[in-house]
Amino acid sequence: MSIWSRFFSREKQAELDRGLQKTRDNLWSRLGKLLTGKSTIDDEWLDELEEALISADVGIDTTVEILNRLQQKAARERYRNSEELQQLLEQTILSLLPPVQQPAPAQPFQLPDNKRPYVILVVGVNGVGKTTTIGKLAYQYKQAGYQVLLGAADTFRAAAVEQLTIWSERAGVPLVKQGMGADPGAVAFDTVQSAMARNMDVAIIDTAGRLHNKKHLMDELGKIRRVINKKLPGAPHEVLLVLDGSTGQNALEQAKQFMAVTELTGLVVTKLDGTAKGGVVLAIAHQCQIPIRYIGLGERITDLQPFDPESFVHSLFAGAASA
Repeated sequence: MSIWSRFFSREKQAELDRGLQKTRDNLWSRLGKLLTGKSTIDDEWLDELEEALISADVGIDTTVEILNRLQQKAARERYRNSEELQQLLEQTILSLLPPVQQPAPAQPFQLPDNKRPYVILVVGVNGVGKTTTIGKLAYQYKQAGYQVLLGAADTFRAAAVEQLTIWSERAGVPLVKQGMGADPGAVAFDTVQSAMARNMDVAIIDTAGRLHNKKHLMDELGKIRRVINKKLPGAPHEVLLVLDGSTGQNALEQAKQFMAVTELTGLVVTKLDGTAKGGVVLAIAHQCQIPIRYIGLGERITDLQPFDPESFVHSLFAGAASA
């Protein structure tokens, strides 16, 4: 059992189950029939499993890896019925995920003791739920007892600053902002300086994401990181990329593009409650080899959960009971 699993109450597991309902229904419309009464693996069964996984946007490369590992496991481990075959499939999928998980803290949303303020830089293209995620993170850290400060360094869109202002008010945390068109690096610097002066525990800084010009994005993110580090050596301590899970393989492509221009420490996959293709989480985890820190399951301020592989896969396979 993973350390996160110990903190997953029945209520949290139920929220995860509801959030993945569309993906589970899609997956089990195919997968349930495959496992019902099945106790052997053959080529026809593997072909149908491949179609089921791809329909959930697990992706071709990750699906092929799952099939290969499943066949290897089946050759080594005995299974006698459909229930044991399902367990074998679950274990195979889980085997893709643990290598990209970070060492978990003692409890969710707990910060390291020796880094104050803990600076989190949040990146991602427009429309993926970046501002919403920042608001949810701020709320969760505040609920955990920390003093939180936000920084609005996405100064190229007036709407971005306005949205972050609304979320800062919802979360009940202060915000550092300047006018539209202000230097993002200057806003980031002011945010860290203010966090230090006010003895804040965590500073979460929004940034602009414009993949149509990778060089500009790289230069801008590089400058923001430099000015933050100049003010607080060792910061930023976390660089989170927010991805929209409902965009499927496009989310995976965005992750690869951001990986090419900046050093990421973690991923957040949002909007999983609104898509039947949440299997892209497996593709992202497998192919990017970057920890998935959180998943978003709705618009409420509480709809953000630490990503736990066991709970996630359990929710995907919960459809077996009704298949």
